Amino acid sequence: MSQGRIVKVSGPLVVAEGMRDCNMFDVVRVSDKHLIGEIIEMHGDRASIQVYEETAGLGPGEPVVSTGAPLSVELGPGLIETIFDGIQRPLVAMREMYGTNITRGIDVPSLDRKKKWKFEPTAKKGQKVVAGDIIGKVQETAVVEHRIMIPYGVSGTITEIYAGDFTVEDTVAKVQKDNGEIVNIQMMQKWPVRKGRPYKEKLPPEEPLVTGQRVIDTLFPIAKGGVAAVPGPFGSGKTVVQHQLAKWADAEIVVYIGCGERGNEMTDVLMEFPELKDPRTGESLMKRTVLIANTSDMPVAAREASIYTGITIAEYFRDMGYSVALMADSTSRWAEALREMSGRLEEMPGEEGYPAYLGSRLAQFYERAGRVISLGTEGREGALTAIGAVSPPGGDISEPVTQATLRIVKVFWGLDASLAYRRHFPAINWLLSYSLYLDRLDKWISENVARDWNNLRSDAMRILQEESELEEIVRLVGVDALSPNDRLTLEAAKSIREDYLHQNAFHEVDTYTSLNKQYKMLKLIMGFYYKGKKALEAGATIKDLFELPVRERIGRSKYVPEDQVNTVFQEIETQLNDQIDALTSKEVAKNA
Repeated sequence: MSQGRIVKVSGPLVVAEGMRDCNMFDVVRVSDKHLIGEIIEMHGDRASIQVYEETAGLGPGEPVVSTGAPLSVELGPGLIETIFDGIQRPLVAMREMYGTNITRGIDVPSLDRKKKWKFEPTAKKGQKVVAGDIIGKVQETAVVEHRIMIPYGVSGTITEIYAGDFTVEDTVAKVQKDNGEIVNIQMMQKWPVRKGRPYKEKLPPEEPLVTGQRVIDTLFPIAKGGVAAVPGPFGSGKTVVQHQLAKWADAEIVVYIGCGERGNEMTDVLMEFPELKDPRTGESLMKRTVLIANTSDMPVAAREASIYTGITIAEYFRDMGYSVALMADSTSRWAEALREMSGRLEEMPGEEGYPAYLGSRLAQFYERAGRVISLGTEGREGALTAIGAVSPPGGDISEPVTQATLRIVKVFWGLDASLAYRRHFPAINWLLSYSLYLDRLDKWISENVARDWNNLRSDAMRILQEESELEEIVRLVGVDALSPNDRLTLEAAKSIREDYLHQNAFHEVDTYTSLNKQYKMLKLIMGFYYKGKKALEAGATIKDLFELPVRERIGRSKYVPEDQVNTVFQEIETQLNDQIDALTSKEVAKNA
């Protein structure tokens, strides 16, 4: 172990000399209080260290000891349902040992060393294994089977494998390498957080991550293994969108990172998730969730580490063959931590004071998402989808963090304060947002939902764009000056906005909409528009068309429970056809 002495303390940045034998990103223990820190810069024998705990009271001359290892996370049974801080310390265990206030220098293992897990081997003695092969499983929660994998860098023949109850540190198997060395395999492995976990092959994203949120799934879908950004000003609903995705997205594991988040919002997550019933399994949502809570009052350096901690845990479950959804709320506060540390290091600032390497750091984070074939002889397929909230000051998306993020991600859900003030949620602006996965997902949607889905979607987007153009005319000369066709376009756009895109996150039925129901809802609204145009051509008046009784049923169709969708929507469609046909026949008879 290399030992040095503090020569300077500047907030969370500590400079120590006598550290020549250390390496970049080594974890160190600072002072007699054993504060956790990480080396982020080296000059000769001087090391600049970002300390993940409060540094008040530290002074020059105090010792700094290197552990000789980079910041790593422990991966094994016990991750699910646990709430960690930014450097993977379990908050519940810390409270039990040290009380409600986090004191400095706490050293708590990330995974419980005493709890025993039932290990069921799936490999046999004498079997040849390589890194990534699954040798056994542990039923971690009612819904998650934790698959124990051979660690990276190990391959050979299993000489011993055991069954029974073990702690994460116990040996569950022994592997003899080709050189004769025996390696003890535990249920736990460690991985450095700043290094992406390896995989065999990266696959193109071709299947959507179904979220149950109509504006996302229909207009701006995200693929499994894709990346998305949710920028928006204060109060526009970023956190609620993230919560909805965590609750309803079609992922088997959820990793939620509250990065510099307000304490009361993290409390909401911690209180709400255990109470929520998972629609996939009927169990509590926490049974497949890992939470990382780094609130805004926690040390700023730990905020910088929290998203790496989260994505490494997510990659571990991806390697087991799971589809994982990672929510980072919010990357702006992570970038602010980068800016603060960069300022203390006296680096040359880039735009708005952010470090020049802001874009490359964001890319390193988002590029770890993807749909991959994992290591191992069987080659499991797993997906890691990353969704990052961005909080641009004053909602200005031209600021550096948003712009750097948009250069990397392929889905942009732009939240709009004016929509939020009108109580339209999710407040995703359909004229600003985009998804570059649409073409890739076309085939899957056509095969699994409906062949005419993409035509309906394109027509709905065209109507919404035409509405924004017509609004200018309406403001100048009034709605009565418009042609009947234009008035029908405005009415259809209003129906798409209010009946389809507006979704109540707190309504038990409306909070989630399956793709089948989304298709049928959109087909009804667009059906009214298509048939309405034909009725107008036959001589029907716009007033008669707007007063059709079926319109109220179309507006309320979002509240139809999923198990009644097929029958109720068929009824409404029949009613729509009958009423418009009756109107058209009446006009034809009148003209005759």
